[in-house]
Amino acid sequence: MPDDLEDDFVPDESTALDDEELVVLNDETVYFSDNVDQPPEPTASAKKRKRREKEKEKKAKKRKLAETLEPSVESIANQVPSELAAYLGTMQAKSYPDHSALELSDLEIPDVSIADTTLWTGPRTLDQLVSFIIKTLPALHTRLGQKSKSNGAPTLLFLAGAALRVADVTRVLRDKKLRGDKGGEVAKLFAKHFKLSDHVDYLKRTKIGAAVGTPGRTGKLLCETDALSISALSHIVLDVSYIDAKKRTLLDIPETRDEVFRTVLGAPQVLAAIREGKIQVVLF
Repeated sequence: MPDDLEDDFVPDESTALDDEELVVLNDETVYFSDNVDQPPEPTASAKKRKRREKEKEKKAKKRKLAETLEPSVESIANQVPSELAAYLGTMQAKSYPDHSALELSDLEIPDVSIADTTLWTGPRTLDQLVSFIIKTLPALHTRLGQKSKSNGAPTLLFLAGAALRVADVTRVLRDKKLRGDKGGEVAKLFAKHFKLSDHVDYLKRTKIGAAVGTPGRTGKLLCETDALSISALSHIVLDVSYIDAKKRTLLDIPETRDEVFRTVLGAPQVLAAIREGKIQVVLF
């Protein structure tokens, strides 16, 4: 039978060979068969893993944004106790607009119960928090390294305005420079992802050295449960130097400010201990 090809025929790149498609990419010849199996659909576990990775990336971006919002301006917290007491009094009055001056005086935080941290001249940012505590609050540093005696009874209560900030502060306070080998756990207290009952159960079975929380969740634990004890509480830190995306501090946000003064500092057992000098208030 005569050959259909001419004697000097040379197949070019567009010629079909043995029912395969020939493609030339970067001088390399690649054959694709019509019978090649298509890649399998992603499994449910693969999709779930990919979704988790995207969520982690999103959280990392949020955290990076939060870090860029650390204050670069002069913080109110740099002032002496008498000036800080006046500042807290002004903020407190906003949370009790119907109270008379006499009624407010019964709720005020005396300057003798406010820690003097003017010794610290560096920035009040999270990367400096460990050094800040070691240098300006040596008694707290010592207590954080000691073994907790009772469940749910921290020596430090750190109030931050949002869940992401709470998570960031918690990581910092877990530093071995503060806790050593004997210090209790650092509790993370916020409503996002956690029911109140979850925190109650955790606190009742766990010895903690510090608790970091939003004012809302911390206030509920103090006022509506007996899970968060103040029996060992020596310091309450207010995260007033941190500025959020809307340029607001912890006490600039009306809802958060009200929770600080009404349910945390204003909780009867806490206020009494502050006024008796058993608890120091620290502005960071």
